[in-house]
Amino acid sequence: MSRIEDVLDVYEEDYNEKRPVICMDESTKQLLQDVREPLPTRPASPAKEDYAYKRNGTANLFVACESQIGQRHISVTAQHNTAVDFAYFMQGIERCYAQADIIRVVLDNLRTHGAKSFYEAFEPEEARRLAKRFELHYTPKHGSWLNMAEIELASLNKRCLNRRIPDEATLKREVGVYEWGT
Repeated sequence: MSRIEDVLDVYEEDYNEKRPVICMDESTKQLLQDVREPLPTRPASPAKEDYAYKRNGTANLFVACESQIGQRHISVTAQHNTAVDFAYFMQGIERCYAQADIIRVVLDNLRTHGAKSFYEAFEPEEARRLAKRFELHYTPKHGSWLNMAEIELASLNKRCLNRRIPDEATLKREVGVYEWGT
């Protein structure tokens, strides 16, 4: 079976709280601080900000969404998507679904997206337990658009992240309105 068919078959199934379908993706956000206060907006005049800014590094956003019931979880980490960050994010997702028999996850083919990451982050017993809790469904190469978490990220970027965000605390506050189950 092709990966496209696999992902579409997972999406087509009826909702089952014992076998939830979670879509997971990540994105990086550059943290930029204004060096001069932007000019205030006026009617019929867009905001005016200076071209200069101070770069404050980057942050990583992990997004998991359960589109069948309209829930999402967003986690902000200080570094770019490492295997350990992925493992801890997935452990947090697993805690949210304690009642589930198995958690099915649709995700892309990034090198860190696999059970191997659990073994890099945790003791073997915990890594094995987590690996058994997740059933991973990978989108095809060049087909990550099949992952509904990408839609969530696009919406988040369009609604509140399409501007300068100076630091990780502000970023966490901005995405907090989309948060559930923490």
